[in-house]
Amino acid sequence: MWSKSFAVIFHLGIAGVLGSTGVHAQSGQRIALKSGESVELHSIYWVMNCRSTMVGIPEIEVLEGPPEVTLAIKEGMVLPRNQNCANRVPGGTLVAKAKDVKEPMDAKLTYRVKYKTKDGDRQTSRVYDVSLFP
Repeated sequence: MWSKSFAVIFHLGIAGVLGSTGVHAQSGQRIALKSGESVELHSIYWVMNCRSTMVGIPEIEVLEGPPEVTLAIKEGMVLPRNQNCANRVPGGTLVAKAKDVKEPMDAKLTYRVKYKTKDGDRQTSRVYDVSLFP
């Protein structure tokens, strides 16, 4: 059974187009993966005035997606480009990996990242169209 929740072992956040509040959803992005391949989707961070406000460990919750795709966060310092920050902050990169793909398929991957900040709980979400190949 496809696990709908992934724990992340680093203090991270996501900052989307909306900045530091609200839920961010977008669709229409497509990724294509062969079995065993992975792709970096986007940076993970949460800032206010170009300073990280994370105080907890975020959780990736897959709302819809094929069991052949897993999500993980590769931790590291990231540059909050959406907020025009000059310095890197603690964060990471969200990575999607395909495994055990038996036949070609198209699917939708919908997930959200829930995390804790100094200002309370926050979440963001994204939707990707995924094409998988053996």
